[in-house]
Amino acid sequence: MSGDVMQEERKAAVKETFDTVASGYDNRSLRFFQESAVAMAECFNAEEAIHILDVATGTGNMALTLARRMPRARITGVDFSAAMLAQAREKAQTLQSNRVEFLEMDMQSLQVPDNSFDAAVCAFGIFFVEDMERQLRHIADKVKPGGRTIISCFYEGTFSPCVDLFLDRIELFGIERPPLRWKSIAREEACEALFRAAGFTHVRVERKDLGYYLEDANAWWEVIRNGGFRGLIDQLPQGELERFRREHLEEIDRLRSDSGIRLNVEVLYTIGIKP
Repeated sequence: MSGDVMQEERKAAVKETFDTVASGYDNRSLRFFQESAVAMAECFNAEEAIHILDVATGTGNMALTLARRMPRARITGVDFSAAMLAQAREKAQTLQSNRVEFLEMDMQSLQVPDNSFDAAVCAFGIFFVEDMERQLRHIADKVKPGGRTIISCFYEGTFSPCVDLFLDRIELFGIERPPLRWKSIAREEACEALFRAAGFTHVRVERKDLGYYLEDANAWWEVIRNGGFRGLIDQLPQGELERFRREHLEEIDRLRSDSGIRLNVEVLYTIGIKP
């Protein structure tokens, strides 16, 4: 099987996963997505009258947060998951604003004019492609010279130890451990190097702790079934799924303190200027 075919198959699998989880993606257990969007929006001046491209917008958390914070800005959100976009458009109706639009589009082939946006953002999306430098350059192509591009990604140790227990156990059930590409840019110096390799100047990286306590082990299961790990548990036969869930949540429950189960989430925000 050629590399291109394998990449297309991986892309199709990712799209299927996000189509599947769309209705639960805004689950309270995954609230770091909303909180991170607020933190990223603070990288902009609220009074800026600019046009922003939101790449891999998902259910529109980033785009809609920007629209609420920046009453003079226009935001175009793109994603290749029709189901995620349906959720975004439904949420956008409450804004009653014509400043936000959502387009179904593959971020690896952005069908918008070059040099047409004042800024671009990509929240937790860049690491879904194998060649992140190429993807970052592609996004930058759509931004005017002097414009900002901002991405968010996870800092090393995010979701541990819960995710480590999950991946160890999924392997015991015969499911191949996936390559966690986000770990290749999970430190400040890696993010800065990526942006500089993609041709950006004035690069800076900020890290923020957005962790919180989950009420119980079932809340961690909501993180799994409504996020990117859904594709792994969907590979389990129904009978095995129930056994996996029971055994995994038993070990997760051992992590519980009086405050609950800590979900460690640290986020890196990398900002660069297009020359």
